[in-house]
Amino acid sequence: MKASSRAVVIGSGFGGLAAAVRLRARGYRVTVLEARDQPGGRAGVFRTGGYTFDAGPTVITAPWLLDELFEMVGRDARDYFDLVPVDPFYRILFHDGSRFDFVGDDERLLAQIEAMEPRDVDGYRRLAERAREIFDVGYTELGDRPFLRVRDMLRVAPDIVRLGGHRSVYSLVSRYLRDERLRQVFSFEPLLVGGNPFRTSGIYLLIHWLERKWGVHYALGGTTSIVSGLVRLLEEIGVDVRLSSPVASIDVDAGRAVAVRTESGERIDCDVVVSNADPSVVYTRMLPSAQRARNTDARVRRRRQSMSLVVAYFGARRTWPELAHHTIVMGPRYRGLLDDIFVRRRLAEDFSLYLHAPTRSDASMAPEGHEAFYVLSPVPNNRSGIDWPAEGERYVDRILEHLERRLLPGLGAHLDVRFHVTPDYFEHELRSMHGAAFGLEPLLTQSAWFRYHNRSPDVPNLFFVGASTHPGGGVPGVITGARVLDRVVPAPASAEPIPLRRARAG
Repeated sequence: MKASSRAVVIGSGFGGLAAAVRLRARGYRVTVLEARDQPGGRAGVFRTGGYTFDAGPTVITAPWLLDELFEMVGRDARDYFDLVPVDPFYRILFHDGSRFDFVGDDERLLAQIEAMEPRDVDGYRRLAERAREIFDVGYTELGDRPFLRVRDMLRVAPDIVRLGGHRSVYSLVSRYLRDERLRQVFSFEPLLVGGNPFRTSGIYLLIHWLERKWGVHYALGGTTSIVSGLVRLLEEIGVDVRLSSPVASIDVDAGRAVAVRTESGERIDCDVVVSNADPSVVYTRMLPSAQRARNTDARVRRRRQSMSLVVAYFGARRTWPELAHHTIVMGPRYRGLLDDIFVRRRLAEDFSLYLHAPTRSDASMAPEGHEAFYVLSPVPNNRSGIDWPAEGERYVDRILEHLERRLLPGLGAHLDVRFHVTPDYFEHELRSMHGAAFGLEPLLTQSAWFRYHNRSPDVPNLFFVGASTHPGGGVPGVITGARVLDRVVPAPASAEPIPLRRARAG
């Protein structure tokens, strides 16, 4: 490396921001290039009519991962944003009119299980213990370990089989629980990272224990406040964050990345490139085919991308104080709907929904006396061929009518603001292959060593962080992916010191 080592980070999603903090903490000079006019990637924000809408992730778990980023450069995360616990974690409403509140304390949780199926109380205890065991191996031991060689995978394969990783999450849950509603409650979480519970490896049951262990939190001001806090931190420690700077290509010389070129034609020389962009897009559009012996176009095409989303954002001139912060609205079908989304890739007549009502926890997200919402519906990615300019508005109409019937009486008469995004937004605005909302689908055959590697096997000083790399999607997953970089990115030739924090006036 040169005497002054420079790293370029492509993309400012949570993974890219976390990577930039870690690289700077190690002494790199860091430049972050973001294609859009705001930071955050999927964790962007929409503001209109006095409402604030988080564009993407709304569930914050494992807050210690955020604390760690600030602590490693001598700061305190509480000076940058505020987290508050959410209770219940989720309220699940079933098609038959029953409901279940997923909460963190055993007494309330077990009482609800007993009311639905007394025999499942002991089953849940055993299921939770299995989830804890999976968490201890899959997250605590392996979450921040790079899987760069086949033997890395072979070494952990016996543990994966022993813990049920060869089974699907739904299959594993069903071994312990009899009631179909409870099976849905404790198997839906893979959808939070783009996985089908009937196909996703049982290893992803660790999400359940992660939520039980650290709880579910909300950032006051929305998830965008965390993004803003991280960007402010980066500016304080000397990181150059550039918006509206889409990357066109990565220059490679003698097998190594030597520069990044933006679409405006600027060339930025560097010693290390860390990409938070979709690896499928980076390999097929930013690197010449001659530099990709392992990640050829054909191999990239064979990878299965996750499902996508239709997300409707809307505000109303009244409130529904009886709502929970997070509500899962189950439709009449579970497996059949997921087959339509993941296997048949068709737009179903029915749907299951996630409704986010942040004004339950934070009145600042809407004008006084108003309510801000977003509702999310899993749909096929753009390999489906669905004409979203034609279908999107009609689909959202049906979603809002459904919510008015089941959950939000009087919504239509009080609707104030409304807009939506479809898989086209994920494909064209967020530059995700096929409009997938969560990168690669989290199958066993696309996990750990089988996922995109954190260090490119084609260009050794090109590194990846984000949903499609190990350990996977979700806010904890991509921030943990940035921890992996500490193990694979070499130290800079000489460390540039981090500016000391200035005392605040007053």
